Parts: sequence; C-alpha cells; structure tokens
Amino acid sequence: MPRQMKSQGCTIATLQAVKNLGHCLLSALTLIFSFPDFNIWFLAWVAFVPLFLVTSNKSQRETFFLFFITGIIFWAGIIYWLAHVTLAGMILLILYLALYFALFGLIIRPYRKNSTNFSLIFIPAVWVLCEYLRSWLFTGFPWALLGYSQYLNLPVIQIADITGSWGVSFLVMLINVGVTEAIRSLKQDSLEKLKTIILLTASIIILVLSYGYFCLSGQPAQETNSPIHISVIQGNIPQSLKWEERYAESILAQYAGLTRKAAQNGLDLVVWPEAAVPGVLGEDNWVYEKVFSLAREIKTPLLSGAVVKDKGYYFGSALLINDSGRIVGRYDKLHLVPFGEYIPLKRFLPFLEVIVPIGDIQRGKEYTVFKLLTASRRFLITFSVLDCFEDLFPALAREFTKRGVDFLINITNDAWYKKSPAAFQHFQASVFRAVENRRYVVRSANTGVSGFIAPTGKVVSFVQDEAGNRIFIEGYREDKLYIAGRRLTFYTRYGDAFIIICILCFIYGILSSYFKKRFGL
Repeated sequence: MPRQMKSQGCTIATLQAVKNLGHCLLSALTLIFSFPDFNIWFLAWVAFVPLFLVTSNKSQRETFFLFFITGIIFWAGIIYWLAHVTLAGMILLILYLALYFALFGLIIRPYRKNSTNFSLIFIPAVWVLCEYLRSWLFTGFPWALLGYSQYLNLPVIQIADITGSWGVSFLVMLINVGVTEAIRSLKQDSLEKLKTIILLTASIIILVLSYGYFCLSGQPAQETNSPIHISVIQGNIPQSLKWEERYAESILAQYAGLTRKAAQNGLDLVVWPEAAVPGVLGEDNWVYEKVFSLAREIKTPLLSGAVVKDKGYYFGSALLINDSGRIVGRYDKLHLVPFGEYIPLKRFLPFLEVIVPIGDIQRGKEYTVFKLLTASRRFLITFSVLDCFEDLFPALAREFTKRGVDFLINITNDAWYKKSPAAFQHFQASVFRAVENRRYVVRSANTGVSGFIAPTGKVVSFVQDEAGNRIFIEGYREDKLYIAGRRLTFYTRYGDAFIIICILCFIYGILSSYFKKRFGL
C-alpha cells in the first residue's frame, strides 16, 4: 500500500510539472505570436494570464523557475535569428534576458498571493521598471518591449507622446493582471471585487482610447509652402559581399541605378542605408569620389551611411553630400552596438573576442542636426540621423528633437539576420519614436524594412515589390513629408516622467507590504 501511494504521488507530481511547463509554454508562445512575423497584437493582452494562474500559490523557488523558463522560451522565439551572427552570444543573451522575467516574478509574488486593488497598478509598474532596467543596464537592450507588440494598434500607442512606450507596456500588463484577477474572483465568487476590477480596467482603456482617437482625428499638417520630397534607397546588398573589395563597383552601380530612377521626379533628399558606401572614407577615397559625382549628376543632396577613418580612428557615420558633391555635414554614431562594434569591459572580458564578432568603432560626441535648403530654395529643413539600433533608444530621439529637427532618419543594415523577423522587430521601435516626438521617421535599410512613418505612427509607405515583400528586395520609395512645426510633446520635453510614477508605485507597494507584515497595518 505505501509503495502504491508513493507511485501515485510521483504520478501526480509529474502531471503537475507537465501542467506547469504547459502554462509557461502557452504564455511564451502567445507572447511570441503578438510580435512580428505574426503581429497578432491582441494576444499580448492575455499572454501572461496562464503564467500568472499557474504560479499563484507557488514558492519563491518555483516562481523563479517558471518565470525564468517562460523567459527563455519567449526570448528564444524572438531573437533566434542572432544565431546567424553568434550562436554562443545568442544563448548567453537569452539566458540573461530571461532573468528579467524571473526577477519580475519574484517581486510580484507576494502581491499576487494576497492581491488587492493596488496590485492592478503595482504589478504593471514592476514590469515597466524591469523593462527600463533592461533598456539601460550594460548599455541597454530595449528590444521587443511589451508595448512594441501594439505598434499596429494606432489608437492605443498615441499615449506614447506622454508616457513613452512604457505607458503602452504598462497598459498591456494591466489588462493581463485584470483578466487574471477577474478569473480568480469568479472562482472565489467575489462579485464585488470583480466589479471593481472591471470598472478600473474599463475606465483606463476608455481614457486611453479616447485620447488615441482624438490624436488620430487631426488632419495631416500642411504648414509648409510645399512638402518635403524624399526618396529612400534599399540596395539589398548581401552581408557576405558588402565589404568585398572586388564587389565595390557593382555595389556602387546598384545604388547609383536606383538613385537615378528615384531622382527623375525631383527630390529634396535621397537617403542611403547605414554603411551603404563600400569603402572607408580616408582609405578608399576613390569610392567616395564616385558618390560625390553621382550627387552632382542628379543635382540632389544625398545622405549616406559610411565608415570614416579620422585621426586614426574609425567611426560609423552619416554623411550629407550636397548637390555640388561636397560633404556639408557628418554625424558620428553615439550609441554603439555592444559585442558588435565594441566590447564592454574589454579589458576584463578578453575571451568575448572569440565568442562574438567585434568591430573597432569609436563613439561619436555630438548630437548633429543637419540643415538643408529644399530644392525650391524656399525654406530650410532640419533633421537628425539615428544610425542602426539607435532608434531603439528614445532618449537619443528626444535629444535630437529638442534641438529643433523637422524629422528623423533611421539608417540601418539588418542583413546580418537573414530572412527573419529581426527587421520588422527593429522597425517597431521607429514607429514609437515617431509617436513619442510627433515627427516623421524616414527609414532606409539595406535589406529592409524601408519606408516612411507619420507622426501618428501610421506607416505611410514601404519599399516593397509587386508581391508585397519588404525585406531582401531592392528598390526605392519616394514620399512627401508635411512638417507640422517644431512643437514639442510632453514626452520630448520631460522624458521618462512616467518611470518616476512607476518608481513611486513600487516604493509605496514595498513599504505598505512591509508595514502590513511587520505591524499588521
């Protein structure tokens, strides 16, 4: 009999473990499906519910493990494409990022076991703070933020001009918590609590949607005498050929051919992607002479990504070449890609040079604002460049906008990651930078995604072929930008003020829990 009971106990434990892991898998997959390539954004609103339900009465150790496993599955499904660059680096990054899930689970555990109405606010605040920490620690990795899953949900993301993307992450997590607590209330026949949850969540959603539709109801601004006419070029150069000297001529011919076609309609500016010129300014000057000659030929200013050697150092730069073929502006990248363009703490971590491919790029020092007369010579336009992953960092876009730019340009090269969701996941960040600062974002990517994003976050147009493909195709796209003046949004002026609110909620929650436990208050 004891042996039979022991066997039954093992079976129950095994079934429980399978159930736990099943809930983790369900939450992770649901969350993955809310991001590109799937873009089923509404799934993010309930993605955490299975995980919350299965961990409601778990120990600290079990909670840590289940949240950590969920994080591993989620991040493996989101950044698997990093294996095209470094398999070891991808594995290490997944394990590191999953720790934020585990940290989140441990912090909120007491507030879910003894939930109150304040838990609806406290838990989303903790999630936002974990995302914020991830976005800054070790130079930051603000990829696939929960709010980014809503980049196609235009009414909801309009609050980003007040709260930044953090407010959208907060809202999505709040609904997850609300749905979980509603289910628990139904199980406990606590109708009063259920009414409170519905009232609070519904009020917040109505408020957010009202603001969103109000912002979207405005007419496109046409405050300039004429629109700014810009074309983005998508060269679609394979990463394996990009720096092969013998292909330099053909690469230049590819960009020149697309640029000549685009310039036939009369443009104010042509934009090439990050490091589009297949050579180093200061070493391969013959390559740049051809680019200068092209700008003179088409009589149109050209902005191009480039690698520049200056005083013995290499910089990832953006060069503005005027219609006379002269460089009239240069921006050196401010935020370098860790383990791609440099090694953090290289002196102490030399072994990482074997694990990941390392560039030798120096950090820029200035927030450059480019100034350019339109083709009609009737007015001056100003813009700044977010190079490569710099559009992931809202503080950079804010600083440029505060310096009076009319629009932002993101130049990038996501060819490293092959035909994967990486380019579209990257594109999500540009949508939020547009809304946060109420500025157009013009995007030119080597293999895509290239296009134009309006200040509302609406994608005005893409570079795409007849079949609708947007990555790993060559082409160009021209569009018109109507500048709405240089007014600054709340977010542009005051930055991450919403984070301060989340910190205050966190402190209040921790202190109230402590005093309740210590003194029974």
